[in-house]
Amino acid sequence: MNSGKLLAFGIFVLVGAVALTGTLFTVHQTQQAIVLQLGETKRVIIEPGLHYKIPLLQNVIYYDNRVLDLDPPSQEMPLVNQLRIIVDAFARYKIVDPLKFYQAVRTENGFRDRFGTILNGSVRDALGQAELADLLTKKRVEVMQEIDRGVSRREAEFGIEVVDVRIGRTDLPPETSQSVYNRMRSDRIAQASLLRGQGQETKARIEAEADRERTIILADARREAQIQLGQGEAESRQILNEVHGKDPEFYAFMRSMEAYRGSLNEGTTMILNPESEFFRFFDALPASRN
Repeated sequence: MNSGKLLAFGIFVLVGAVALTGTLFTVHQTQQAIVLQLGETKRVIIEPGLHYKIPLLQNVIYYDNRVLDLDPPSQEMPLVNQLRIIVDAFARYKIVDPLKFYQAVRTENGFRDRFGTILNGSVRDALGQAELADLLTKKRVEVMQEIDRGVSRREAEFGIEVVDVRIGRTDLPPETSQSVYNRMRSDRIAQASLLRGQGQETKARIEAEADRERTIILADARREAQIQLGQGEAESRQILNEVHGKDPEFYAFMRSMEAYRGSLNEGTTMILNPESEFFRFFDALPASRN
């Protein structure tokens, strides 16, 4: 009898423990929970701690209350000029209304599928009004703001708060990359040709200006040389005239000496009659002086 009572007591304790385990549950600080009874929402629990539920009839769904990642697959999207690019966008969000979140998507995987499509759609709408250069300049901020507005309009439907939206990477499809490269190459070749043409034009203008200045400088130099030469010849004639007027014989002597100096250079051979007029001062000058 005692053993039967002991067995019954053991079974009672075991059933009580199982019932107690099925009744109590814990919500951690990083969690929030919804208590469901046969699929119907009974309670939303936001505060962490130990809570209870009806065993077998009720179950608990947990959601994370921290900032979560939403990183949908990359998609190819057209820009305003119909140039197509591959965009990898991502978002950061928090579940602020677990009940709406449960009613809208049930699970986080379901949310990623649905809201990922919304995120890519908002990115597509914003990029459809932008050019590739806008993503590389200050206009990128305006594009990101437009994407954020498009996403934020839908966050209340899912009971979430969008913390941040970013474009992580943008690539060109292979065929588009080659097309852009060819166009950039053609633009650079055209720009190089334009610069070379401008350089040749500048070179020709500088050379023409230099030739003009050279011609002017040489003409001025020749004119000045002719003036100086004329003045020198005039002074020379004046001096010679003065000398001739004072001493004609000495003048003739000096002219002959200049002729000797100019004619009788080293290595010069002359065949002349010693009695010629050219040598008259060699003999006549001493005799006249005597």
